[in-house]
This record gives sequence, C-alpha cells and structure tokens, in this order.
Amino acid sequence: MTPLQVGIFGCLALFVLLAASMPVAFAMAIVGFIGFALIVSPQAAMSMISMDLYETFSSYSLTVIPLFVFMGQIAFHAGISRRLFDAAYHWLGSLPGGLAMSTVGACTGFGAICGSGPATAATMASVALPEMKRYNYDMELACGAVAAGGSLGMLIPPSVVFIVYAIMTEQSVGKLFISGIVPGILIALLFCLTIYISCLRRPHLGPAGPHFSMHEKLASLVGVSETLILFVLVIGGMFMGFFTPTEAAAVGAGGSILIALLKGRLSVKMLIQSLKETVRTSCMVMIIVTGAVIFGHFLAVTRIPFELASLLAGLPIPGWMVMGLIILFYLFVGCFIDALGLILLTIPIFYPVVMELGYDPIWFGVIIVVVTQMGVISPPVGVCVYVVSGIERDVPLQTIFRGALPFLLALVIAAALLIAFPQICLFLPDMVK
Repeated sequence: MTPLQVGIFGCLALFVLLAASMPVAFAMAIVGFIGFALIVSPQAAMSMISMDLYETFSSYSLTVIPLFVFMGQIAFHAGISRRLFDAAYHWLGSLPGGLAMSTVGACTGFGAICGSGPATAATMASVALPEMKRYNYDMELACGAVAAGGSLGMLIPPSVVFIVYAIMTEQSVGKLFISGIVPGILIALLFCLTIYISCLRRPHLGPAGPHFSMHEKLASLVGVSETLILFVLVIGGMFMGFFTPTEAAAVGAGGSILIALLKGRLSVKMLIQSLKETVRTSCMVMIIVTGAVIFGHFLAVTRIPFELASLLAGLPIPGWMVMGLIILFYLFVGCFIDALGLILLTIPIFYPVVMELGYDPIWFGVIIVVVTQMGVISPPVGVCVYVVSGIERDVPLQTIFRGALPFLLALVIAAALLIAFPQICLFLPDMVK
C-alpha cells in the first residue's frame, strides 16, 4: 500500500477505536505508532515514540498548563467562585431569570482564573444549582445555564485549549489569550439575553429574585476584586509584555495562594487537594498531547494534510466556502469527540489548509474554540452536560440537554458574528507588539 492509503486506513481505524470508547490519547498513539511503523520501519517508530514522549513531557512550554490549573484549583478552594456568584446575583438577581444570568456571569469570571470548561461547569453547578432550586427555578433552564456557562471556561483566558493550540501551531499564547476576551464577553451577553427572552416568554422558568439597594450592589463587588486582580495581573502582564505566558501562569498561581492566605482559607489539606486535582488534570492533558504528537508524525509521513490542503485550496469555490466546510466538520464531529481531543486530532490536517487560504491563525483558533464549545453542550458527548448531570443526579440527562439547546443558537450567532467581523477577536491582539 502507498503511504496515502495507509493514512486513510489509519484514520478509519482511529474512528473505529473512538467508537469503541477507547480514550482518544491511546487511540491516537496506537494508530500513529503502528501506521508509522508500516510506512517507515518498526525501529524508526520506536525511536519516534521514545523521542516524542521525552520531548512532550520535558517541554518547557507545557509547564504553563499545570500552573494555570493549579491557580484555578486554589481559587476554587479559596471560595472565589462563591463570591463571584454572590456579586453577580446582587446585580442581576432581580431580573427574570436573574439567578441563571448570575450563573453565566460567575462562570465568565471563574473562567478567567480556571481555564477549563468542565471544571468551570462543575464548580458553578455546586454553587448555583442549590440556589436556583431554592428560588423554584425550572431545573431544565438551571442545568442548561450551568452547562452552557461552563463552556465559557474554554474561551475566556487563560484557556487550556488555547495553550495546546498555540503549542501545536507555534502561535503566541499571549495573543490567543487576549483574542478570547471580547468573544468571551460577547457570548456571555448572548447567553444572558437567551435566558432573559426565555423567562419573559415563560416566567415560571426563572422567577425574579429580590431587589438589592445600590449600596448592597456596590458592597458585593468586593467579591469580584480577587478575580479582577488575578486577571489583570496575568493577562495584563502578558499584554504589557512584563511576563511570558509561563511566567504569567506562575505569577497567577502565586497570587491565588496569597489571596487564599489573606482570606484565611489556605490549609495543608486544601493545598494537598489542589495539588492532587492539578496533577490529575495536567496528566490527562499531557497524555492527550503526546498521543496527538505521535499521530501527527504518522499523518506527516502519509502526506494527508498536504494533499488535503492542496485539494481544498484548489477547489473552484471561494475560500470562505472552504472555511465554511471546515467549520461544519467541527460542528458535526464536535458532537462525538471531546473538544481538546478534537483540536489535537484535526489541527495537523486543517491548519495547513487555513494557512494556504490566507486566514489569520489567531482568528482561526478563536473560531475553532467557539465551534467546539457547541460540542461540549450537544448530545451525545456534551461533556459539560455530563458534568452537571453527575452533580445534579435528580435531573434526567435528556432534561439538561434540552435546557442547553437554546444556548446553542447563541453560540451559532456568536460564530457568525466572528466570521463576518474578524476584528472582534483580532483588534486586541493587534495592539500587542
């Protein structure tokens, strides 16, 4: 067989393994190793896999992942998520669906110090769902808002997905982080608008809460100050050129420890728990990255990415139609494969196509994250929905998926706006030297 034929069979084998519920990291590594051995040689495959494992796990650029994850863990155990929710509730709680909108607002704030969609969903589910139950919110709306709001953790910087995309495409982590700020706020506003319209049409979904005085509202902002300090310190430091992304992550982790200490929430038990969760999450990400690197080497020797790039770039259709086909592919496949795994699996294939068509790589990174956000709240995978379901076991899974559906429309509108007006996500990175 030719290398191209081996590549096609390898891709088919990969999807078979994924359909059989094999973890994406191991599926990519197995197919990549066997395919590379068939095309080159078993000795070369052994050498390649040992080098890839060493280079991946010794990569300095990857240290940014455990540092940002650690920052989010410390912030969670320090009670920052609870204070964010209280502040959002003071300002939005009196509106129809105000508690659900407060949840989205708190998810946006917590995403700025967490970097993970599922982690944001899990955190806010434990904080917000009991409150929405207490105020007789419809659990379809409540759980849907938490799952959708959690997905913002993928886009609001610091984002683990952005870090991995930057490493794979050799783009600036700082510019990618900054590019996610405005789209993240835009999507949060669209989510709030979705909740407001739903509750205007059906008031029983989210009854309005009590009114708070301006003094109480302003006092609640103290709870936002910690998040704001961390965000300005980390993202502002990168924006101004004071820190590299790795240095910014270290500063953020140190800042979260200092906040926990000043709040009297830092203990040995909390520190150990945060470290355990950081190790677990970081190892998961790095193993997936390693599998993707091995599979990427296999794809390179098959020449599939280059052949596909030439084929799509040579089609007698405008470039925007080719980009539309790529986005539709992500929309469809994102419903079946986890967001991080999907990006690692497909970037080696589609990134050369996007570059051939002349699109901005920073813009493409934002678009891919927004599109894969749809996958984390869509059946059958919908990882954020499963996270909420695991915490709120009394609510059927299909009810949560139903509650998340209106937010899919908001994400479609956001993606359309970002495609029509790329400067929404590019004007801030363009200001960075």
